[in-house]
Amino acid sequence: MTSHIEQSAVTVLGLGPMGRALASAFLDAGLRTTVWNRTPGKDRELVERGAFGARSPEEAVAASRLTVVCVVNYDAADAVVRRGAVTDALKGRTVVNLTADTPDRARDTAAWAAEHGIGYLDGAIMTPTTTIGTPAGVFLHSGPEALYREHRPVLDALGGNHTHLGEDIGRAAAYDIALLDIFWTAMAGYAHALAVARAEGVSARELAPFAKGIGAILPPLFEMGGNDVDSGRFSGEGNPITSAVSSMAHIVHTSESHGIDAGVMRAAEGLARRAIGRGHGTDGFLRITEILNPR
Repeated sequence: MTSHIEQSAVTVLGLGPMGRALASAFLDAGLRTTVWNRTPGKDRELVERGAFGARSPEEAVAASRLTVVCVVNYDAADAVVRRGAVTDALKGRTVVNLTADTPDRARDTAAWAAEHGIGYLDGAIMTPTTTIGTPAGVFLHSGPEALYREHRPVLDALGGNHTHLGEDIGRAAAYDIALLDIFWTAMAGYAHALAVARAEGVSARELAPFAKGIGAILPPLFEMGGNDVDSGRFSGEGNPITSAVSSMAHIVHTSESHGIDAGVMRAAEGLARRAIGRGHGTDGFLRITEILNPR
């Protein structure tokens, strides 16, 4: 191995849009960066900016004490790092896996890493590629705190806010899953709302400013609702679940009168009606968490 490669501060495996953004941020911070991607050619711009383009993943991981992995899922990550030569090259080094997947997969990968003498941190990126290297980025990490502290100076080159969530390696993925649940459920709701509005002659552009107003209502409700769920008190003062069910029924009726699938709202209404059936009609809507996940 040449000294040129050994000087790398960090290796990035995976050069999709997010991987390229990570490598770019490391370069912008002045860090010697080695990159590798399964599909040749994606490293061209980064190499022109000073990155070292490794010829193989084993050469890439041997170039740095820290390897950041960012690919489509853990199947893709495993196909790269859980190979004899790459695994051998990683021994005594650290992997920070910023690939999105499930908590169970994170724990499985951590067990594999420990078995092979590889330091392992799991993580999640909660903001788009455009935020990487800026103060707007949000990164979640989990795993051994001492390992996180050791590599924090390099990770800080990615900008934004970094939060270590604890030693449980699956914790970052758990946050990621829960937060993406909010995002995609909300986007599905918005898509449904636009379909219903359009059926009633209201354009998406006309609705959008008022939709933003609904979005602005949510943050304090998230805070209040989190306290309710953790305390087990689900105050329905001002908006009991019986009122919620009534408005949901109106949405279902209007949607289906236009031939629009109302399955998601029917599911939510069904959960609310089950809560009412158990005597919680005066409680708030988040009482349904007890039905979804009984204590």
